[in-house]
Amino acid sequence: MKQKINLLESLIPVVFLIIVLTLNIIVFKDEATSGPNQFALILAGALAMIIGFKKGFDLNCMTESISENIKSVTPAILTLFLVGALAGTWLISGIIPTMVYYGLFVLSPKIFLVACIIICIIVSMATGSSWTTSATIGIALMGIGESMGINSGITAGAVISGAYFGDKMSVLSETTNLAPAMAGTDVYTHIKYMMITTVPTILISIVFFSILSFFKISSDNSIDPNAVMLAISSNFNVTPWLFMVPLCVILLIIFKVSPLPSLLAGTLLGALFAIIFQQEALSSLTENPLDTKEIYKLVMTSIVGNTSFNIGNIVLENGESVNLSALFEQGGMFGMLNTVWLIISAMVFGGVMDAIGALKRLSAFFLSMFKSIFGLFASTVASCLAVNLTSSDQYLAIVIPGKMFKEAYHEKGLAPENLSRTLEDSATVTSVLIPWNTCGAYHSKVLLGQSGMVSYIPYAIFNYLSPFVTLLVAAIGYKIKRIKKA
Repeated sequence: MKQKINLLESLIPVVFLIIVLTLNIIVFKDEATSGPNQFALILAGALAMIIGFKKGFDLNCMTESISENIKSVTPAILTLFLVGALAGTWLISGIIPTMVYYGLFVLSPKIFLVACIIICIIVSMATGSSWTTSATIGIALMGIGESMGINSGITAGAVISGAYFGDKMSVLSETTNLAPAMAGTDVYTHIKYMMITTVPTILISIVFFSILSFFKISSDNSIDPNAVMLAISSNFNVTPWLFMVPLCVILLIIFKVSPLPSLLAGTLLGALFAIIFQQEALSSLTENPLDTKEIYKLVMTSIVGNTSFNIGNIVLENGESVNLSALFEQGGMFGMLNTVWLIISAMVFGGVMDAIGALKRLSAFFLSMFKSIFGLFASTVASCLAVNLTSSDQYLAIVIPGKMFKEAYHEKGLAPENLSRTLEDSATVTSVLIPWNTCGAYHSKVLLGQSGMVSYIPYAIFNYLSPFVTLLVAAIGYKIKRIKKA
């Protein structure tokens, strides 16, 4: 007979996981996501299974939940593979180098970080997807930032801050539609009410990155943009025609074409443009004659494997030599395997925790803690963070607390948009700050490659500031909307 899991039993796998993950970071550093973290998630899942067995849950129940969890992230896994493929063809077609070239021509280091936020806001609001923003303009901005000598973690933090603001405020976003659906309000009321917390948070983020530009970006260690532009134009055919491909992908998303076919179209167009515009660049990748067979081989390799252009070195103003080749290499679909493995392992852990009732028990604990209106908001935030940590999925972090807290908000006389806004402010934006969450794994891989996400966490200020701002608004009672009495 199945027994209800208690709070201590729910916390044991979580505490165990955090301890092992911390140990992995200390021992393996950037290599922690290349296997150790994946195994830590499986071990924590196994520990949760043992607790489940003690509570009367059978193996079939838990494996069924794991299967459903993995099934739910199949689109995310396919998206990752297609992003890897797209990045590969966008490299050999010269799209990424061309974006970097014109970015260096237009942007200066002192305005670059703020420009990153604004550009990503526009793209993310237009597409409704922070994932698409990172996979397209985000990759280019990372290249531009590295070309300027800006720390990659700082650039990634700016990209993510802008991308998640646009994702939250776009009517096309899945989470922006899911949160009001769970709370019982409409998407337009939800977006309008979110402005109370979201606009101040992004303004603080812009100010933060403006100040950071003056203190963190030094001309002594910056790369001469003219030298980088010369290196790019010497190795690639730089032409504005190449912008047609990313523009097509963004337009497809805007016109509500699913991300998967949109990214596939972007990959194939990248391959076509490589053949049309980059014959000389392709020749530099092989010692064989550039016939049809060799072109096919190079294009397919860029899609599935590692591709790197030997651009050479340039010298900084302080005399340090920098190898530019690192800016122009991609791992294709193969480069996404560690991230896919991480996501699957996280779904194993989250599936077992869901099956044994640990996720609901944690949310119920937070629900029981509040006695005031502020306590209700704080409990919602804590519950969303806990589910994000344990389920590794931002959608569950919206759905589970949303279902559990809906009635409590109603009983307190609070309009449903209070709950929907709090769900977005604490579930959607914090998912990217958790290494084993699907969002954290995705963005860290797309933007930073093997260097992991630790470097961007201090700079993703919009994401970790959002829960504090929503709590501050609740604490001072500013525009807390009440249910209108009939």
